[in-house]
Order: sequence, then structure tokens, then C-alpha cells
Amino acid sequence: MTTTDAAEHPDYGGQESADEQSSEQGPQPSEGSEPVVETPWAKSSDDVLDELDSSAEGLSDGESERRRDEYGPNQLRQFERRGMWSVLIDQLKSMVVLLLAVAAGVALIFGDYIEAAAIAAVIVINTIIGFVTELRAVRSMEALQEFEDIECEVIREGTEETISARELVPGDVVALESGDVVPADLRLVDVAELSIDESALTGESVPVEKRVEAADTDSPLAERHSMAYKGTAVASGSSKGVVVATGMKTEIGEIAGMVAAAGAEQTPLEERLDKLARRLVWVTLVVAAIVVGAGILAGRDLFLMVETGIALAVAAIPEGLAIVATIALARGMWRMVHRNALVRRLSSVETLGSTNVICVDKTGTLTENRMRARRYELESGSVDVDKQGEGLRFERGGEEVDVHDDEVLRRLVIASVLANTADMDDADSGEAGGDPMEVALLELGQRAGFAREELTDEMPEDRVESFSRETKMMATFHDTDEGMLVAVKGAPEAVIDAASSYMADGECKDFDDESRKRWKERNQQAAADGLRMLAVASKTADSSDVDPYEGLCMLGLVGLVDPPRSDVPEAVERCRHAGIQVVMVTGDHPATAGHIAHAVNLVDDEDPQVVRGDELADPEHFSDEQKEKLLGTSIFARVSPRQKLNLIDLHQDAGRIVAMTGDGVNDAPALESADIGIAMGERGTEVAREAADMVLLDDAFSTIVAAVEQGRIIFNNIRKFVIYLLSGNVGEIIAVGVAAVLGLPLPLLPLQILYLNMINDVFPALAIGVGPGSGQEMEHPPRDPEEPFLQRFHWGVIAAYGVVIAGTIFGAFLTAYQGFGMSQEEAVTVSFLTLSLSRLLHVFNMRDDDTGFIDNDIVKNKWIWGAFVVSLGMLALAIFFGPLASILEVTVPSATGWAIIGVASLVPLIVGQIYLAIRGIRG
Repeated sequence: MTTTDAAEHPDYGGQESADEQSSEQGPQPSEGSEPVVETPWAKSSDDVLDELDSSAEGLSDGESERRRDEYGPNQLRQFERRGMWSVLIDQLKSMVVLLLAVAAGVALIFGDYIEAAAIAAVIVINTIIGFVTELRAVRSMEALQEFEDIECEVIREGTEETISARELVPGDVVALESGDVVPADLRLVDVAELSIDESALTGESVPVEKRVEAADTDSPLAERHSMAYKGTAVASGSSKGVVVATGMKTEIGEIAGMVAAAGAEQTPLEERLDKLARRLVWVTLVVAAIVVGAGILAGRDLFLMVETGIALAVAAIPEGLAIVATIALARGMWRMVHRNALVRRLSSVETLGSTNVICVDKTGTLTENRMRARRYELESGSVDVDKQGEGLRFERGGEEVDVHDDEVLRRLVIASVLANTADMDDADSGEAGGDPMEVALLELGQRAGFAREELTDEMPEDRVESFSRETKMMATFHDTDEGMLVAVKGAPEAVIDAASSYMADGECKDFDDESRKRWKERNQQAAADGLRMLAVASKTADSSDVDPYEGLCMLGLVGLVDPPRSDVPEAVERCRHAGIQVVMVTGDHPATAGHIAHAVNLVDDEDPQVVRGDELADPEHFSDEQKEKLLGTSIFARVSPRQKLNLIDLHQDAGRIVAMTGDGVNDAPALESADIGIAMGERGTEVAREAADMVLLDDAFSTIVAAVEQGRIIFNNIRKFVIYLLSGNVGEIIAVGVAAVLGLPLPLLPLQILYLNMINDVFPALAIGVGPGSGQEMEHPPRDPEEPFLQRFHWGVIAAYGVVIAGTIFGAFLTAYQGFGMSQEEAVTVSFLTLSLSRLLHVFNMRDDDTGFIDNDIVKNKWIWGAFVVSLGMLALAIFFGPLASILEVTVPSATGWAIIGVASLVPLIVGQIYLAIRGIRG
């Protein structure tokens, strides 16, 4: 594993570590397979100009027109949304929606307008959700195209002119200044103190220094220092560059193509519900045909049997399923918003619950995305810094050090605050401006009692020697009573080589070869711990006209780090217990990635194995051994957008459900391709947010874990209420079907079935669906992605409960009708009420078998008790409200009837609790 120091920082001499259908509009950019110039970053600028038949004077107007005809305009492929009717028709092709439409039609035929309205509402909701989901990829493309609405300065025939970026062609020479957006992919030919913010493209957390010299051919995107890429922004300096790629051939164009190609796939919940719907279609047709045929053969009234067959068909289709599933998922979304997770797609709530791999970025998700000074290296040893509330604690060997009493440490802290150009009015506000490392030094100084404003009041700043890439240092001059204090900071090797002495025991001692070597080794050792290293020195001069870097006395080194979020280690541990593999995928330096991974307990080894992104570059030729290694790797560094897609494909091909986080434009393809794309809300780009299924409002990894837990709760709840719905409906079908086959009076009438389904299929099931869970969801491994929504075991439970409920209905009906000689209307009323009450009590059989009869998530669910009140109210209305009772053909039961109802209604609950107790004992 390699090491890193501030020499990789843009201000100190190097690079900062990083971290469906469409139609085309208007003239389109050329999309040939071959680039205009191969690997331009690895060739000299003169060679690139020669290949493009261009020069520093730029192209002629005629030549630019010819090339625009050849290569097309400098714009991304244009996408438009499909027509509304096309989207609506696609939504109506869903099996569940078609079945719901049939159910609504039947309800209308029988005059059940409330039922029909409820089902129609679900169809509308599903259609809206599907329509909105369909537009996600289009919005992603529109967000990408915002990068093109700019003007730029181009040199044509030696004259600089302003044109639209769309008019650029390969070979054009473009001039860039601070604040400009790079209009195309450029090979830099002239650079003046240039740094570019590439965070949206590469994940680099701070501006990257650029230079003209060629980079290595195999350099990853984040290390191509001789290039400027379309859509990035010039942070400082100026430059000229020759256009080497336009439109879809740019890096951002490739990303746009990947976003369009990735597309969102059907989620596991949607797949499972579709399979369930297809099964129910056949069950519905077979049951209805058998019942109708048996009734007709038994001499029943033809109209009655057709009516009964249709009613049973409706009973076999739990229309409450779509209603409750939609509301349960929406409730889950509401809960997640309160946990800082905004879910953009309902079914994604459940998909989170089956996630078994979370690929997560480092900066801002695992870390605070804010540099902090963590260690000082003095001649007398290392001093560690620990943030303590509003203050700091300095420790050497476990003993506290008073920064005001330690002369060398005090001078070092003061000098690092003075040699600083960041702007920080309030260290706690988060509104500081400037280089993150300089901001960190100001923050530490303020917390330690050395605020820069107060220091410069005592020692006014006389002169600033700006940072130079030649010296890799900067300096400030301050008036003091003892003379002109010169404070210097910079890349460690530069300061060590420039200084003539170092401070020890409060005095400056001359440097020799051995002491210089010792300090450089200490710098390398600290950098190996993942720290960004700076060196600080000072001297006293007679005036501000002297060379700032001669005669320096080095005070020591400062180690800075983007510290891990405090809640991440616990969240990682929860994932481990839940059987979820957490994989760090970052554009950052391997050393920093490894250090943070160890700090957040992602790995136990202090020197972990880190795989560079280039090992993901050729997935088609992966051996089984390579695949096994990559699937087991927890840390990937220097990863490009294409390599992220390869990693996702690798895990998905292994049958895993993958969540991927991202914040930049470069992350959009991976966010689209992953089963769950998770964008950052605080620092994420609009492109990333539009491509994602979920947005983290606080950018915290622990929020992802909380969302996964909620997803598991939602899936368990949905499975429970599906078992509840189907077992009750199966009971109805068996009871009516057997009666029709045996030629007995029907214990339930068609309109009664429809009414009871409205009572029992919606309210109790809805209460189950919005339950808070048992709290043990993260103690179990994820579900097998290939596991059906309902396994054979669940179908067995549904059938068994259905038989018990049917037996209860039949028992109550025959006891009343034959045992006590009640009229058929009275007996049907008994079976009607028995079915309703037994199904209401049956909800308590939906508890987990490892929980108690009282201590479980069903009993503790306040919505269950609310559902009881509503359902009992509607049942009372059916019995005691004359017009409704007349329509349903029921009457008020006698005392004997109520007794039969009371006893029979308890049977499914008692049988279910005995079964759960036995399963609980068996474990």
C-alpha cells in the first residue's frame, strides 16, 4: 500500500486524493467508435496539436465549419420523454392492474361503488407512480445537458473570440480563466497556476493542480493532470487547451451514454408481486369454473351461480393487496424522510430490505468531508489532537499537553494559523472559505485560543508570498516587537530542504544530512497512517523585503485527516450482523482509503488489501479466481465510472442485490444500474439525485443502514398481510365452493363476500402493513434474492389457515341452520359474522413465532386496534342499519346466534396461537 502526503495536495505540489427508450432531437453529435486522438494525456501537447492538424493560433473559420460537419455539434445526444399515452398504456399492461380493473367492473355491476372507487384509486396511484418513474432517466439526461448551455473563449486564426460551446470542434484552441466551465475535453498546452474542480466528474474532494507535462498512458482519470474535462470548473489560474473530444465522445458524454443504457430494472418486490398475480389469475379461473359448474350440475339457479362465481373470483383476487402495499410503502417512505432518507420510488423501500451489498463512497459518507488537524510532529515527539466539545485536548504519550506552556507546539500552532489565506469567520458555522486544509488549521487555532483575527491584531500582516508550484510553499510577514515574523508552510520535503535549522527544546538547531533524513522519514511514517502532511517553519527578519524561504527554522509537521463519522463504526457492525457486505468504492488514494476503512471497522487489518480500479477494467476476461477475489474485496480505490458499473455487474451476476452511493456526475451510471442508487443530498449534483432511487438528506452512512432496516420491516409486513389476506380469502372460497359442490345452501352470498372483503382486506391488512416492526430485523441475514415472495411453507400456512377458517364458517352455519333450526337468512347471518370476526382475530396470528402472545409487534401496533374499531363499526352498520342489512340479506342475530358466533370466531385464533407456540418451541 502506498503512502500520501500534502505533496499530493493541489496547493502543495500535487493532486488531492478523490474519492429506456429515447428519441433524438436536432443535429446529433458524431458517435463513431474511435476517438479523434488516442490517449492525449500521455502525449506532448505539440504532438496532439500535430495530430489534430492545429496550432497555438487555432483553426480557421472555414476549417472549423468543415470539422463541425464531420464531427457534429459539441453537445450530448438529446433525449425527450415518451408521450403520455405511451406511458399510460405501459402501466395498464401490468397483470395486477388488469385484475384490479376487472374487480372494479364487477363491483360496479353489483352496485358496490365504494369498493369500485377504492380499486380505481389504486389504479390511478399505480399509474402515476409508474409514469413518474418512467421519466427519471430523461430528467437525468436533461440535468446533464445543463453543462452545455455556456459560452467560451476560442482562438481562431490567432484572434480570441466568444462563441457558444456547442460550436467547438476537435482542434480548436480554448482559453480558460478562473471561474470558467470547461466546454469540451481539452489537452492543455499552456498552464499558469491552474487548478480545476473535478469533483462532479472524478470525485476529487478539492481542486486538482494541472500541468502541461504528459501523464502515464495508464493513468486513471483522476491522475491525468494534463487534461481538462467538459463540465468541470476552473478553480484558479488560467490556461489554454486544444479540444480533443466533443459531444458524446467526451468523458461526460460517455457517462451520459451509460446513464441512458443503464436504465432502471424491475425491483424484486415488483417481480414477486407479478409472479403472485399470475398465479392468482389461474387460481381464480379454475375456482370460479369449478364452483359455477358444480352449482349448475347440482340444480342451482344459473344467475345465482354465475354471480357467486364472479364474487369468488373477486375474493380470490385480494384487491386490498395493491391498496395496502402502496400505503405500506408510502408509510415506509414517510418514516425514512424522518430519518433523513428521501425515497424517490415506492418499491425501492422494499428493495432496500433485500440488499446484501452496499457499495459506498468514502468522502462525506463514511467521513465528515471536512479536514481536521489530527497530529503534530515535533522534535520532542508526536502530539495527538482530540476534539473535546468546543475545545481541544493535546496528548503526548497519553499525557495531556498544554499548548500554551509547550513553546514549540505553541509556535507551530500560531505559525500555521498565520501562514494562511483561508477565510473563517466562525469555525463552527461550516461556512469557511478556502482550501480545506487551511480551514482545518484555522479551526484548530481558534479552538486552541489562537484565532487568526486576534493574532493579526497583535501582529499585523505586512506581506503575503503566495503559494508557488515551484517552491511548493507560501509565507506571510507580520510586524512584531522583535521584528518581522515570517510564517511559512508547505509540502514537507520542500520546507525541510529549504530550512537551515529545526526547533528543539525551544532553540533552533542546525540541520545536517542525518537530521533531514530523520524528519523526512517521520513525514513518510505519518503519511502512511493516511494523514495529509504539511510542514511549518518561521524566522525573524529585519524587513518584509527578504527572501521568505532563506534561513528558516522548521517548527514541525502537521498531519490532517478527513475523520470518519462517529456513527459509522456502529453502523458497519450492524451491517455485519445483518449479513450485509459493505464495500468502499472511492476515487481516493489507496492509502487514505485503507486508513479510513480500518478506522470505521470495515476491515480489521491496519494495512488492508486495497484493489485499484484498473483491476475492474476487463470483466469479460475475469477468471473464477479473480471474481472470487473481487467479490470478497472490501476496499476499491481510484475507481472510474465504467469500473463502478463493472463492479455492480460482478455482484449482480453473483445473485446479489446491490446498493450504490454517489454524488457526482460520474456516479450517475452506477446509480442507475444498481438495484438501489443512493445519492447525497447535501453535496450531490442534480444529475446524481435524478439518477438515484434514494437521496440521503444528511449524507450519512448510518442513514442507509436505517433505511435497510425499514426496508426489511416493510417486506416482512407485506408478506404478513398477504398471508393474512389470502388465508381469509381461501377460507371463503373453500366454504362457498364446498357448499356449491355438495348442494348445500351457500353460507355466504356474493354481496356479503364483497362487503367483508372491503372490511377485512383493507383495514386490518393496512394496520399490519404500517407496523413498526419487531426491532430484530437486523439480526438476520438478507433474504435470498431468488426467494419467491411466498415460499411453499407460506402457501402451506395459507392453505391450513384457510381450511380452519372455512371449517369455522361451515361449523357455525350448520350449527345454526341444522342444529338450532334457524332460518337460512339467520344461519347465513351467523356465518357472515363468524367469518368477519374470526378474520379480525386472525390478525393476531400474524406475529412472529419467536415472540410472545402479548409481547409482539402485532399487539403493540396501535393501528391494529384502530382497525378493529373501524371494522367493528362497519360490521355493526351492516347488521343494525336497515337499508344496508336489507341489501346484504342479514338480520340481527338472536342470543343463541351471538353465542355461536362468539365461540366459533375464536377457533382460528386459538388454533393459530397453538401452532405458533409449537413453532416457537421448536425454534
